[in-house]
Amino acid sequence: MISALASTSLEGFRFVGLGFASLDRQLLAPRPAPASPLGWRCFQLGVLLLAASAFLGGVLLLVALILGCRGRRPPLADAANRLLLLLAALMVLGCFGAYSGWLAWVGLGNWLPFFVAFWAFQPYLATAAARRRVALLLVAATVPVIVTGLGQLWWGWHGPFQALGGLVIWHLKPGGNPPGRLAGLFDYANIAGSWLAFAWPLVLAALIEPRLGRRRRGIVLLLAAGLVTAVFLTDSRNAWGALVLAVPLVLGPLSWGWLLPLLMALLLLVAAASLGGVPDLLQAPARALVPEAIWGRLSDLHYAGQRPLAITRLAQWQVALGLVAERPWLGWGAAAFSLIYPLRTGHWHGHPHNLPIDLALSHGVPAALGLVGFVLWLLLRALGPALLRGNGFDRAWWTAALVLAALHATDMPVYDSRINVAGWVLLAGLQALAQPAGPPAAEAG
Repeated sequence: MISALASTSLEGFRFVGLGFASLDRQLLAPRPAPASPLGWRCFQLGVLLLAASAFLGGVLLLVALILGCRGRRPPLADAANRLLLLLAALMVLGCFGAYSGWLAWVGLGNWLPFFVAFWAFQPYLATAAARRRVALLLVAATVPVIVTGLGQLWWGWHGPFQALGGLVIWHLKPGGNPPGRLAGLFDYANIAGSWLAFAWPLVLAALIEPRLGRRRRGIVLLLAAGLVTAVFLTDSRNAWGALVLAVPLVLGPLSWGWLLPLLMALLLLVAAASLGGVPDLLQAPARALVPEAIWGRLSDLHYAGQRPLAITRLAQWQVALGLVAERPWLGWGAAAFSLIYPLRTGHWHGHPHNLPIDLALSHGVPAALGLVGFVLWLLLRALGPALLRGNGFDRAWWTAALVLAALHATDMPVYDSRINVAGWVLLAGLQALAQPAGPPAAEAG
């Protein structure tokens, strides 16, 4: 009897061991040659867990970052890293005379570690197969965002939910934040919309992948429908625009002959329903076709004339640009806007809802121009390899980076740590994408 139980237990452990070994082989299968096996494992698991737990995902990605710096040529041999080092020096120098005091030094945490991550993450994204794998992991990481967001609005879920002794905490506010708007795992609807917006091109690439079987395509189609529904429920106009922008870019130039006229017709219809000054003869039928939830939000129907001027983005930008003019070279320091704006307007805002303006205000015009120019340079450099010569996932990767960059024109999702990490993963992938084809992926095992 005892020997039979022991034999059964041994077989069970062997089965579990074989399962883990098979999973590990799958995890290592598309490993790029420059990436260490442990670093590649940690990088993938970190990306997968990033949205659900910034702590667990961050720890794994930190290990991957350390391993990604080993055994490579000196970082400063790369012109991009030399530029980032110069920007880091400007940011540090500005902290010594910052209006915001110690907050300026804390604010460097939003940038300097990620300058290193940009360099360290590139070995994990060196091949098209590796970028495809990471893109699919970002898609998988989006599932809890969608599920918790829909549960928050449709089934009354609310947190906090905790696991692993508080290492994983989901703060779900009842009814969304703001009320009635989907936020899911994030603190605010616009932040959730930003994550979903950059994930959309990656989901779309998975949906149109030619070799996808019927069962898997059905799963991806369900996920795509859930993501689009979640984006709509965030009530984020930026995220809505990203849905439209991504489609022609991911489908590629061969689709533009029929797709662009169709999208243009739909956009003209929505514009006729939403914009002021459109003759009623045109606007009435347009509003009959476009749901009021869309044209009402785009026209700011429910808040028009109710907001004080000081809380609008235009007012924030005007005050922020005035502050930039007062200290153009090294800025006022991180978080200075949140201290100064209430003194000048009587209303509090944490940031000016525009990343280039916020960078110029916090760290000076040279640092802002350098960082914005750096991102634009990466996008332009990878444009040809991605859109004209790349596969669907490389087009989606470039599109996701473009979407996330564009969202920062009217909002600041970079100050959510999970989106900040994801953004630098995308930028590191752009750098790898623009490089000449490297060695093939390493063998698993």
